Amino acid sequence: MPLTLSWLKRSAEPRPGRDEGKGLSGLINGLPEERRQAALTHSSWAEDRVGSYERLALLGDSVLGLSIADELYRTLPDLDAGELTKILNQAVSGQSCSEVGRQIGIPEMLLEADPGAGDGKQAPARLLLEGERPLPEITEAMIGSCFLHYGFELTAKAVIDAFSGRLRDVQSVRTDFKSALQEAVARRGDTVEYVVIGASGPAHQRVYEVAVKLAGEEIGRGAGRSKKAAGQAAAAAGLESIGG
Repeated sequence: MPLTLSWLKRSAEPRPGRDEGKGLSGLINGLPEERRQAALTHSSWAEDRVGSYERLALLGDSVLGLSIADELYRTLPDLDAGELTKILNQAVSGQSCSEVGRQIGIPEMLLEADPGAGDGKQAPARLLLEGERPLPEITEAMIGSCFLHYGFELTAKAVIDAFSGRLRDVQSVRTDFKSALQEAVARRGDTVEYVVIGASGPAHQRVYEVAVKLAGEEIGRGAGRSKKAAGQAAAAAGLESIGG
């Protein structure tokens, strides 16, 4: 469903002015405990999936994307839609969310929220942190919780500040890894092929895994929220493996 202006302006529980200017960590620390815990509840810790952080992650993903897209649109008026899309996709990627999540202390929050062994069906927090998905998804879920509590404007400011380092990195490089890899192997008279080797997660949060092969041999593998993003991640890994 498209984000309407009235939806964006609403703030479920407006906070006092003293929250203005706080970074994302500050907003998270100011969340009511129930909102904070909701963003940290893995599906194996909840009675059903509706009680996990997945719904909040879906919301936070949209808030993150709109916040960064708006920033790029306003600050990079000379770039066309294609260039803006490349920067946006890299800036809000799972890797970016993981990096920001570590910076704001999501792993420590998750470890603290771990309910314990329980009946043996609950996934330990330390094992969740070894996977690719929980850290970026919890980061998005926290953004979703902040949006519900503080509204869009305050949350967007904090999100842009938290992701500013990633934005600078992406804009300074603006790398199309697929093109770079193709150019590198073309100099050797070779070509590469990309193969989708798997997909996981619900339809609204599908994660694809792609392998890139050179002369039939796999040289890199990557994951992403789209086949295109996964292909770019695989190409980046392939470049590193061949020293490109």
